[in-house]
Amino acid sequence: MELTIPPLLVALCLLLAITGPANAAMAPPEGLETDGMSSYIVHVAPAHAPRLPRRGLLATRPYASFLRDHVPVEMSRPAPRVLYSYAHAATGFAARLTPRQASRLASSGSVLAVVPDAMQELHTTLTPSFLRLSESSGLLPASNDAVDVVIGVIDTGVYPLGRASFAADPSLPPPPRTFRGGCVSTPEFNASAYCNGKLVGAKFFRKGHEAARGRRAVGETVSMSPLDTEGHGTHIASTAAGSAGPDASFYGYGEGRAVGAAPGARIAVYKACWQGCASSDVLAAFDEAIADGVDVISASLGTRKARKFYKDTTAVGAFHAVSKGIVVSASAGNSGPVESTVVNVAPWFLTVGASTINRQFPAVVVLGNGETFTGTSLYTGKPLGATKLPLVYGGNVGSKTCEVGKLNPTMVAGKIVLCDPGVNGRTEKGYAVKLAGGAGAVLGSEEAQGGQARTSAHILPASAVTFAAAEKIKKYLSTQAYPVATIVFHGTVVGRSPPSPRMASFSSRGPSRLVPEILKPDVTAPGVDILAAWTGAVSPSLLDGDMRRVQYNIMSGTSISCPLVSGIAALLRQARPKWSPAAIKSALMTTAYNVDSAGAVVEDMSTG
Repeated sequence: MELTIPPLLVALCLLLAITGPANAAMAPPEGLETDGMSSYIVHVAPAHAPRLPRRGLLATRPYASFLRDHVPVEMSRPAPRVLYSYAHAATGFAARLTPRQASRLASSGSVLAVVPDAMQELHTTLTPSFLRLSESSGLLPASNDAVDVVIGVIDTGVYPLGRASFAADPSLPPPPRTFRGGCVSTPEFNASAYCNGKLVGAKFFRKGHEAARGRRAVGETVSMSPLDTEGHGTHIASTAAGSAGPDASFYGYGEGRAVGAAPGARIAVYKACWQGCASSDVLAAFDEAIADGVDVISASLGTRKARKFYKDTTAVGAFHAVSKGIVVSASAGNSGPVESTVVNVAPWFLTVGASTINRQFPAVVVLGNGETFTGTSLYTGKPLGATKLPLVYGGNVGSKTCEVGKLNPTMVAGKIVLCDPGVNGRTEKGYAVKLAGGAGAVLGSEEAQGGQARTSAHILPASAVTFAAAEKIKKYLSTQAYPVATIVFHGTVVGRSPPSPRMASFSSRGPSRLVPEILKPDVTAPGVDILAAWTGAVSPSLLDGDMRRVQYNIMSGTSISCPLVSGIAALLRQARPKWSPAAIKSALMTTAYNVDSAGAVVEDMSTG
């Protein structure tokens, strides 16, 4: 009788050995090849792995010898170069190789798999109370705010300068003795000044990205240090475990006391993303975090599509972390509402989707005929006022998607422009309208997003509305000789209407085509319009023409919901130190609620 082995069991067995189709021909990684060489991650059979010092990242020489032994002389030009050695998140190394050299290694009995390096992407105040986290009862006091737990954040770094989220707290006891990490100093990151009892670790990993893009290309845009010059990592770290920041807001929006999910937990930052995350750098970050002794790893990143587990370095690193008792939470992705778009689907991940909270930032579009459409905006400047202005459609004045340089200034000056979604970002559309002399913008949403429009930090009066609202505004435009409109901003509104949480339209959906027998995401958490700390290196809109610098910013994405769950996992780790990662994951899943504030089943914003 033929034995049929479930594909999940096969995948698990492969990962237990970190193996794969070793004799497959090695094509160069897409988009990562320069001068005939590319970056590959080589998984070595443990029995054939050279002995490394305790910190594998410092031990490239043993694997350099391994390469000399396994790559014939006639294939040794150009010379292979080891980027990283892995001792904790995998057994093996990352190296620059030609496709022929990679194929030769893959055919060796000492090598389990050779995986091309690949780029991964970041899945770009009121929340604790919304999650029913009380300072007087329940998990927060039971866990003592997780003061003996270290959360490792793999992202774009951290910006601690003048940020309350990462400030020294004299009430904190010394970091746990089990943590062996620390902070790396560079000319741009003064570890002695920036690190303390709260921020206990800060390191960076750039060799993979640098090998692919070039050192100069990377260094021109981001800081070659743990310092966050993009904003994402700072927001993530403070969301997970930021200390309380009184009077936090984004120009008055979301005003209140900003605090992370686990306010007493320590933060160790591992910068592996530099306008994209090279898989070899991500695996190096996992390797170091495991060696440092973190208790929880938060990874708000992943591939665009789910990959086989042995080819997914985040899954490989997470597997080894979980096997050592470390909880790993990861974002589900932002490709919803299309089904089967969820990533980070390996069963050992705590995979997190995104949902809403009971807070909105309404910006109402008022048409000349009296019709109103409630959109959303974080515009911070002078309002338009009650006087209605001429309204035009971008498609009639040079660019339906409002691209920079394509709008006709003569036809746009002093007017409000309706822009279609796609091609460029929402804030860039508003910027294009402003450059053309426009007075404001109304931004339509993708039809698939249903009842959700996305909030942005606009630099001119603008409101994002749903697809249905945009279509009605277009109809008004086409039927009026002199269409006019204005936008009225209502600041921050907190309440029970509409009910919350609701599933965010952008949150990636299951089931996974890779492993349909595993239901993913595991849980959802607030990931829409969340206020947290921000870098001082870039503007809140990420536009070059935006000179604003802020302490806090408001962001959305499964990137944002993931660290919230990381923080709650840290609280559980402190309260139940003997629980395994699986037990913590189970507790979170089985105690989560599936009804909204009105007691009804949680709705999907893409369908309502």
